[in-house]
Amino acid sequence: MKRKKKIILVCHCILNSNSKVEGLSQYEGVFKEFLNIIADKGIGIIQLPCPEMIMYGIKRWGQVKEQYDNLFYRQQCRRLLEPIIQQVKNYIDFGYEIVGIVGIDGSPSCGVNFTCSGNYGGEIIDSSQVAEILESLKLVNGSGVFIEELKKYLKEVDLEIPFYSINENDVYSSLDDIIQKIWAT
Repeated sequence: MKRKKKIILVCHCILNSNSKVEGLSQYEGVFKEFLNIIADKGIGIIQLPCPEMIMYGIKRWGQVKEQYDNLFYRQQCRRLLEPIIQQVKNYIDFGYEIVGIVGIDGSPSCGVNFTCSGNYGGEIIDSSQVAEILESLKLVNGSGVFIEELKKYLKEVDLEIPFYSINENDVYSSLDDIIQKIWAT
């Protein structure tokens, strides 16, 4: 059987936009332009789990990194990543190349280069609090919690895999950069 023996890991919502917080997806279902690039290159895909969807469901509100940055969420992310790391290690042990991991910049969980930060928390009971909370929202340099845990886990098992990112606010603007980097593999 003909195999290219190249695999890429992608954040869940790239292949299933239905897992995103309502209103955040810029594409229907699958980010097909990205998927077509990977398929044309003959690269296999491992879809990462969506910790936000698994833990908080489809009706969750948008969150910021500070809300997920707690011991429970981090432990759950590691539990979700354990079978992924085992698969990746097995592939590598048998001569496969993991060409990269693609995250979603802007996500409090899956951001690679930047993530959403803010002074969220408590009850939203009057409009003055809502305005103050919304004013505190910003994108900051750094990874989301899930990606941080993935990076730590990879380091613990001595694996170095490049990370790429799709900008959550403009998914199409990131495509050319990712194409050039992946095409080089």
